[in-house]
Amino acid sequence: MRDAHLAERIAEVHRHSRGAYGAPRIHAVLQREGTGCDRRRVARLMRAAGLQGRHRRRRQQTTVADPCAALRPDLIGRDFTPDAAALDTRWCGDITYLPTEEGWLYLATVIDIASRRVVGWATADRLRTELVADALQAACRRRRPAQEVIFHSDRGCQLSTPVGRSPSWPSGSGCGCRPAGPVNAGTTPWPSRSSPR
Repeated sequence: MRDAHLAERIAEVHRHSRGAYGAPRIHAVLQREGTGCDRRRVARLMRAAGLQGRHRRRRQQTTVADPCAALRPDLIGRDFTPDAAALDTRWCGDITYLPTEEGWLYLATVIDIASRRVVGWATADRLRTELVADALQAACRRRRPAQEVIFHSDRGCQLSTPVGRSPSWPSGSGCGCRPAGPVNAGTTPWPSRSSPR
């Protein structure tokens, strides 16, 4: 097969994959179709046409357990069922990250377990301890709980430090902990850090 014809077929396969396939996958598709060509030839023709596959983003780990922190009891007993009568008694939260063209934007959320609604949130361009406290303060300003609230979260180092576990928000808070992994909000980057806010 001539290079010009093969380059057209490579571009067609690349377009069909929505730009995701690189030389190894395109070579595999061509082999399944019975086109006899070498992977290096496919790579050379792709370079000449300015085509390349998409690379997966490396996941950024946001939950880093503090090895020196004491384990905290699970005060809610892993009961995450909604209960309309128990509003503002059990909150849970986590930190996630949003890719932007300017870099990562970190988002801390506080969710009322009874209503499954986000009651507080905070964003920052760096993963910092105060991010969790800011989200909890926002939740307390918004909901103004009348009684003590149990805040359940993972064992990330942001909650293991004195700022993360101090009751600097109005109602005070107990802290139940569960092990968890990071949550990724998506792979399409926002144009700037201010866009998701």
